[in-house]
Amino acid sequence: MAKVFSRIDASLQEFIRQQAMFFVATAPSEGGRVNLSPKGYRDTFAVLDERTVAYLDLFGSGAETIAHLRDNGRITVMFCSFTRNSRILRLFGTGRIVRPDDARFDSLRPYFGQHPGIRAAIVIDIERIADACGFSVPYYELIGERPVLDAHHAKQPDKKFARRIAGDNGHSIDGLSALEPDHPLPSTVER
Repeated sequence: MAKVFSRIDASLQEFIRQQAMFFVATAPSEGGRVNLSPKGYRDTFAVLDERTVAYLDLFGSGAETIAHLRDNGRITVMFCSFTRNSRILRLFGTGRIVRPDDARFDSLRPYFGQHPGIRAAIVIDIERIADACGFSVPYYELIGERPVLDAHHAKQPDKKFARRIAGDNGHSIDGLSALEPDHPLPSTVER
């Protein structure tokens, strides 16, 4: 059954590496909506060390995760096996945003593959690592990664990404500040 781990060891790293997708959950400090986002592209998630992970945050239809991290830093990442070996792994922690225009982004870039439309890297300091059985999760077979987001982003001019910062990526659906153009996004969450 469920087990709590003190670190991301080699066995957990291998489990993470094998998963084709992961889920990210965040919530505002008060009221508002919980956000749960599926993430794909295997080369967008990296284990930096035994207690730190990061993923590439690509432009999408909203900026809930960034807004919630700016608000309180809380984040949970979940990996779920759809193969014959059932398992769920959750990483609970505090996240921070590192934008591509931040000097620290260059040290993170080698961990990831090449993707257009990079909004930020989300770096997470892990506070709790726990697995669960996943006995009720159905079996699915991976056909392949869906190339649609990369293909879409590759066609977009940089000016369109800049407009999105002021548009649907400027605030969360609850009105929290996310990528406002006149308020630079902090690369760490103040506590």
